[in-house]
Amino acid sequence: MSATLISPSGAVLHHRARVSTTPAAEAEAKAVRIRLEKACRLEENRVYLKQPNIRAFLRAMCHSLGGGVDFLDGAIRGRRSDPWRFTDFSTHPGPGHDGKGTAAGLYRITREIWEEYGARMDLSDFCAETQELIAVEVLRGLGVLGKIQAGDIDATLVMAGVCWPGLPKTPASQGRFAAPDAAYESFLHKYGECGGTINPQAGMRGQSDPSRADLPPPRP
Repeated sequence: MSATLISPSGAVLHHRARVSTTPAAEAEAKAVRIRLEKACRLEENRVYLKQPNIRAFLRAMCHSLGGGVDFLDGAIRGRRSDPWRFTDFSTHPGPGHDGKGTAAGLYRITREIWEEYGARMDLSDFCAETQELIAVEVLRGLGVLGKIQAGDIDATLVMAGVCWPGLPKTPASQGRFAAPDAAYESFLHKYGECGGTINPQAGMRGQSDPSRADLPPPRP
């Protein structure tokens, strides 16, 4: 028999159970909904990957960041017998040359980014498509996919630089009297070479519908 509990005011305290469990049927319905949401997110990002400007921007990003599908942190493009390459694409490869930095692959994706953004699409490997999908998801989270589709590349570079500091600075961000940036010109050249288009007026007039900037374009 449990002891009677008395409050400082003298009132008798009675225990009341307040813990309840979620019915199994509701828990299963929630799990199904989460799986469907992840599958939908995955398919939406695959649609984005087919959009010419987005594909071109990703190619230019890879070029600018010096990434490679099998690169660990420390790998250098063009170096023979590079020790900082990996062959197991079943998961994120982990740290590179210093034992700490985990930026890897085409877009220098860290293990933390892979875990967080990959989970949104239920991805568990680190193949080339996964790397691209995660890069799209990061850009989507930054709210810049609409800007890329509209050809507003300068604004996109400024915003994407938050997650990828290695991206080139735009002329506007360099200051009024800054010399032309070779990295910026190289990025634009690669972007155009890969089929991307630039709209010089995009930055001045803004997005036509910002609330829909992150929705995939209509399916053909």
